[in-house]
Formats: sequence, C-alpha cells, structure tokens
Amino acid sequence: MKAQTATGAERVDEIPVQKLLEGLAKLYPLVLVLDAEGTVVWLSNEMNMLCSRGPHLIGKDARAVLSDSPEFRREFMIRSKLRNDGFLSNMRFSVQETDGGSLPIELSILPIDPDDAHKPLYVAVARPVTETSIGEEHPGSDRQLLAAVLNGTHDAVLVVNEHGFITHANAMLESLVGRAPETLTDRPAALLLHRSGEIERLAASLSPGEGLCNHDLTLLHADGRPVPVTASARALASADGRPLGTVLFVRTVSDHRATVEVLERKNTELQHCVYSLAHDLRSPLVALLGFSRLLRQDYGVQLDETGQHFIDRIEQAGRTMEELIHDLLEFSRIGQGDERRTMADPRIIVLQIAAEMKDRLDAVGARLELPDHPPLIYCDRTRLYQVFSNLIGNAIDHMGPCEDPAISVDVWDDADGHQISVSDHGRGIDELDHERIFEVFQSLQPRAGGHRGSGLGLAIVKKVAETHGGSVWVESASGRGAIFRLTLPRNDLS
Repeated sequence: MKAQTATGAERVDEIPVQKLLEGLAKLYPLVLVLDAEGTVVWLSNEMNMLCSRGPHLIGKDARAVLSDSPEFRREFMIRSKLRNDGFLSNMRFSVQETDGGSLPIELSILPIDPDDAHKPLYVAVARPVTETSIGEEHPGSDRQLLAAVLNGTHDAVLVVNEHGFITHANAMLESLVGRAPETLTDRPAALLLHRSGEIERLAASLSPGEGLCNHDLTLLHADGRPVPVTASARALASADGRPLGTVLFVRTVSDHRATVEVLERKNTELQHCVYSLAHDLRSPLVALLGFSRLLRQDYGVQLDETGQHFIDRIEQAGRTMEELIHDLLEFSRIGQGDERRTMADPRIIVLQIAAEMKDRLDAVGARLELPDHPPLIYCDRTRLYQVFSNLIGNAIDHMGPCEDPAISVDVWDDADGHQISVSDHGRGIDELDHERIFEVFQSLQPRAGGHRGSGLGLAIVKKVAETHGGSVWVESASGRGAIFRLTLPRNDLS
C-alpha cells in the first residue's frame, strides 16, 4: 500500500508497522498515524486524496487535517487516558475536502505499541458521519429482533459492517471484555484488540469468504488485561446478495479448549468401546464357526440338501461377521500412535496384494496394472497396505462386467505431495453417492459373489489418509468407471 510517510519517522518503515498498516488499510481506508505530539507521520492514500492539503500534511500538526479543536489537542495529549482505556473513540471533527467542501467525520484513536514508552505512535481511524451502518439500514423492529436473537445465544457475538465498524454486540460479549454493548456500537472493531499487531488477523477474520472461518485473537478487557479468544466468522449478505459485513461468534480459548478436550475424550472412549466390543465378539464367533465345522464333518452325511444349505448360511454369516470384527478392530487402531511412518515402496506392497488376490482377480477376469518405478511414499507400511488392499478389493468387488476389466494403480509425486490413484472401467458410482461411500457401514451393492462386505473398507482408507494429513475422494459417474484418488504429504527429507 502506497502512502505518504514523514521524514525521520523510521518506525513507520519498520516491517511490523508496515504489516500493521496494510492490515488497517484492508479494514479502514481513512487512516492517519500520529506521534505523541499529534504530528502526522503517515496517512493512507484515501485520506491523502480526501484532504485538500493531503500532500503537505506529513510532519504537520494533526489540526492541519482536522478542524482546530482544543478538545482534540487536550484529549490526544493526555496519554494516561489512552493507557487506561486503550483507545479514544468517536470524536467528531470535520476535514476540508479537495473540492472545497467540509466533511464531518468521527475519529477513533488507538496506540500502535502501548507497551513502548519510547516514541509511541497512534493510529487515527476516520469515518464519514454520513456512512450508514447495518443497523441503520433496517427498521427499528428488525434491529430489535436481531438484538433479541444475538442476546439469546450462548456465545459472545459481534456484528461488524463492511467498513470494519461494530454495529451489534450482545450481552455475552460484555462478560468477556467488560464493556456494555451500547458503548461498542459504531466503534472500529480494532479498538477491541489487546495489541494492535493483531489487526492483520482481525482483517482476515472479517473477510471469511464462504463457510465458517476460525481465528485466534486477543481482546482487551476494560480493566486492561488480555482475553485470548477464538473467533468464528461468517459473512452476512442481504436477500439480494449485497454484502452486509461479518458476524463473529467469540469464545474464550479456555472454553474452546475445554470443548475440544471433551470431544477428544469422548472420541477416545468410543474407540476403546469399539475395540473392546469387537474383541469380545471374537470368542463366541470362534465357537460358532468351530461348531458349524464339526456339525458338517460329523453329521454332514445325515443332513439333506436343506440342512446343508443351513450350514452354508451359518458359515457364510460367520465369515461376514469375522470380517466385520477384523475391520472394526483395524479401524479403531488407526491413528492410535503405534504407527511407524517410513519411506515405503508401493510397488512391493501392490505386488504382495496382487499375489494374495489372484483368485479373486481370476474369478472376475480382471488384470491388475502396476506402475514400473513409483516413488517411495512416506507412510506407515501397514496402513499403506490397507489403503491399496481396500481400494483394489473394492474395484474387484464392485466394478461389475465391463469390456476392459482392468484395475490400474498409479503413484506419482507433485507439488501437493504423494498422489495415488486406483481406477477401473466398471459400472461407476453415481455422483450422489461420492461422499456416502466413505462413511462407516456404507456399501452400494453386494460384492461379486452376492454377499455384502463390512462397509468399512473405504472408511478405513479415508481414516488412514486423514490421520496422515492427506485426503481421499472419488471421480466417477454411473457407467463410466471410477477413479479413487488419495494424496499424502511428503516427508521434508523425501
């Protein structure tokens, strides 16, 4: 951002201050930087163009920009007030515009570095009084309804318009910063920060784009102490799509961490429960399969065709349950900290899987195409085996009849990390099911051979990818085959 800078005001040229001013420019176009004596040492391009004397203001008293006001001089020179309150806000003045007119403005001041007693600098944020806030754009009943909704939430909520000024704050915010909502309305949101160096993060919070974005900030309590918070930001828009600003849901870091810890503890308990349940089910299953085999061996000749069919169904159900228990145990173990990540050769792993699945490949008449010289992949070898085994097995079971029954495995590296793809030319997957197939216990149709799998194969692939910092997705359409793509981060040394 280009701007006028005072000769000798070296602190404005320092990188931290430059970043601060860049952050300010994203929020507030009309900005002045003043020293402790009220001298202008920097002004933004917009302020420079607005004022008739803009090009000649650097190094001049701020009263050359604003109307000559003893109140301004007095308030600005009382540094103790800035130290105690952290800011001055909404002081009204006027500036002479380049066209000769006079523009009324509101000025708010905050220190750039309140802890530095040597050569302190102050930022003055101006706003034309004629600007309309979000609250003023709606009838009183709508404003009252919005206030009622905000006050009914459990989180502290702040609404900031597109110019970076607060238009609404609820009662819960007062419990965080010790300031009544009415004292915050129409103030720059930057005045709530404990350190001005966080303005850049605030600017990022107030430009959330689509969805909900989270940022860590430190707010200033009325008693001067810092209040670490996590702010979840969501953009606001009118019914016709016009941007109206941003709503911030603010929670103290301690509350946020407590919530995360509770969720992590419940997740751990759930994983232990799944592990224990799957482990305990093994004993009765072993007994069931064992006795069914004895029944077939010792009494098979005495059973008619219907009896033999019943034994077949018992053993088939037992094997399905055995597979489900095995997959549940594997799913619960993923990411438990007992994994060893190393540089694994994917070709060796896929060749091992090809040998193990030869009968299944032959049964559907499919061939497995492998890369000749794939790069090594930084991953736990057992988990990488599970990824390939489940993706290849999924293709065997679900691609169905096709003209070219080939399953192609490819591995390469690019700027985003290790890339893996497993593709086939089979029946494909409807776009509506692209997300669902990665969920636990989801299977679109029976496997080749008529029985359903555990519904955990692709869920295991997804969990392996995510615990390694990667992702997995499918590209497919009905009747056009399927390509499963997985990306994993590279080791810095790979």
